[in-house]
Amino acid sequence: MTPEQRNLMRQRENMRRQIITREADAAVRDSGLQLNPQERARFESRYIQERRKVEQSLRHQIETERQKEIPSLIQQLRKEFQIDEPGKSPVTKPAASPKSGK
Repeated sequence: MTPEQRNLMRQRENMRRQIITREADAAVRDSGLQLNPQERARFESRYIQERRKVEQSLRHQIETERQKEIPSLIQQLRKEFQIDEPGKSPVTKPAASPKSGK
């Protein structure tokens, strides 16, 4: 990985952490709790931990749904690109040809 790529990855990770920290701060405010600094740190830590679990669960759900849909997608594409006879090209919609004005 080039130094530029590593730097870009660091920047993205820092941005992600800043966003999560802002959202954790917002969660503390939205909770209406009056917390001392130690409790606030624990709350934010738990928020981040539970958020990570939620995001992991959502990624898993999305991947499961994707895997369910892939066979029908492949079948649809197989039909769309199926070759009717040997030597023929795949069945596709012909491109509209421009009409000549002559």
